[in-house]
Amino acid sequence: MSSFINFNGEILPSNTNVLTADNRSFRYGDGLFETIKVADGRILLGSYHFERLLAGVRLLQFEENAPLFTAEKLGQQVLELCKRNDHTAFARVRLVVFRGNGGLYDPIDHLPNFIIQSWSLDPGSSELNEEGLVIDVFPHGRKSCDAYANLKSNNYLLYVMAALYARQNQLNDCLVLNNYDRVADSTIANLFYCKQGQVYTPSLAEGCVAGVMRRYLIATLPGIGYPVQEKATTREDLESADEVFLTNALKGIKWVKSFGAATYGCRQITALHQQLSGNI
Repeated sequence: MSSFINFNGEILPSNTNVLTADNRSFRYGDGLFETIKVADGRILLGSYHFERLLAGVRLLQFEENAPLFTAEKLGQQVLELCKRNDHTAFARVRLVVFRGNGGLYDPIDHLPNFIIQSWSLDPGSSELNEEGLVIDVFPHGRKSCDAYANLKSNNYLLYVMAALYARQNQLNDCLVLNNYDRVADSTIANLFYCKQGQVYTPSLAEGCVAGVMRRYLIATLPGIGYPVQEKATTREDLESADEVFLTNALKGIKWVKSFGAATYGCRQITALHQQLSGNI
């Protein structure tokens, strides 16, 4: 359990009420979040997380002169909270950024407010899963490929409904399609697939969240013998793939056993996971 939270730089008991009914994130989903892994007192892929967060802050037109709102200071506060909660060995951290109170057209100001939470994390969370994931497509919604599609937005309704659909249909996850009926990502992860020695993933232009693990793998895999290509991805591409895996910052790489009627092995995934062990 998390005993404390950080609200705008102040450590408070975790049951402290810090939002009101006028909060714009509550009303409109006006904000962003990061889900961060801490291991042995350090933030994994920290530079990627804070680059993405600050780019999103600029895109959403928050004021950027808040004294505590720099990558260095946010990182310090993440680690301080983990220490306070005794979560420094392995932790899951959620950092939420949001505008304050106000109506749709009259926010009180555009300063970024933030809440940091931490929870203990299973040290084995990044191990490769022996039982492959079973996934399919969420059929009831589509994601727009617009300027905001790559953000980890507080407006998460499409993914919430896709996750609910997955649970109702005994799936481990669901793929979310874009408005061109192509794959964007899944409810909590980015998608990769292997075919004839090449690794593919949907491009950012396809509407996927700009995942930090996705970015790390695109930069790292070619150096260990796995060329990566970003491309538009269809259901037919996945049905003819050799292997499929999902990625996020907390769980690393997870093998997909089946997508619809298609089934996959995990030989390449096992090899690349072993080569990356300790870094994810």
